Amino acid sequence: MHPYTVYMRIIGVILVVFVACTSCVSRTENNRGEPQVVIDPLYLRAREIVASMDDRLLTAHILMSASEGRDTLNSGMQELFAQIPAGGIILFRHNLNTSNENIRNYLAQIKSLITEGAGIAPFVSVDHEGGTVNRFSRGVADLPNASFYWNMSQEQGKDAALAKITEDTFRAGSVIHGLGINMNLAPVAEHLIDDNRSFLSRRSYGPDPEFVAQAAMAFIKGMEQAGIICVVKHFPGSAGPDPHHSASVINMEKPDLDMLISPFAAIIKNGARAMMAAHTAVPVLDNRIASLSPVIMGNWLRGELEFDGIIISDDFIMAAAGGQRPEEAAVQSVAAGSDMILVWPNHLRATHTAFLEALESGALSRERLNDAVFRIIYEKLKMGLIE
Repeated sequence: MHPYTVYMRIIGVILVVFVACTSCVSRTENNRGEPQVVIDPLYLRAREIVASMDDRLLTAHILMSASEGRDTLNSGMQELFAQIPAGGIILFRHNLNTSNENIRNYLAQIKSLITEGAGIAPFVSVDHEGGTVNRFSRGVADLPNASFYWNMSQEQGKDAALAKITEDTFRAGSVIHGLGINMNLAPVAEHLIDDNRSFLSRRSYGPDPEFVAQAAMAFIKGMEQAGIICVVKHFPGSAGPDPHHSASVINMEKPDLDMLISPFAAIIKNGARAMMAAHTAVPVLDNRIASLSPVIMGNWLRGELEFDGIIISDDFIMAAAGGQRPEEAAVQSVAAGSDMILVWPNHLRATHTAFLEALESGALSRERLNDAVFRIIYEKLKMGLIE
């Protein structure tokens, strides 16, 4: 890459990300009592890395891809990840229904291939809420349903339940981290209401928003102590029987919405690092679903709630996503404010191509893409995934 091009990219990243990532900057006083601004050195390193990446790597880095097979990568997946070194991978039961040693070897192979292609290790993620949402074989990092802890809080008190959550998640997190996993798409931070009860009855920490926030933070604490970053979900909430199979619409006015998302707000104030955007429509705010809405992700989540971390969209093949082609929805989602997109292997190439074309046409601005990749790189630096 020409030095002038690198220089101009660095300037562009500085202008966009300096404004976007307020957590990267602190204000203090020097020894003469004069105000000064201190920039996090990881921020400086992250913007250098982003500026050095070409379009192929930038657009690959916002993708979190599933993977086929288990025990070893087939030749097709090897070729796909070599050409499109995704910024993250997501694992399912078909990848993990094997011995712990085979899981470690499988993940080491994927990470080595992607790191070689991108120069940056991927997030390795799994949905490990516990109970009904468990991708591992029985006996591997088992956790109970979230509802277990709500019941425990009623019988033994909140303090005992919260301590138990942290103890359990640290134990489970240590196991999955030892397998090569560094990201958990959990916890659920939605308290039970009539609209989500059929979908989240056992996955929620109960009907009390305050306890749900405390329980989710206890979950995050245990996982982070084990070296796992958590993705809080599903902002701003779920409604209906199951968004995998039907639409999700929250018909509330703003004061009721503020109560609905109060657990998310508390977790953000406590330092949440990643958040999943739901395919939920909130008509009072926007006709578009949250994962496609600059109003919900930008004005509300980033602006009003001051969330500075990574926003990951939920899977766009879900019925609640609206039925458009996944690659088209993916581009719209990042343009609207998300930073990473969940994608299946059979859509990976088309989605990557769609991002390259959107970047060229202007449907996705380079500033928005740089901002998204910066947030990912910055977190990876904090996690020690990049030297």
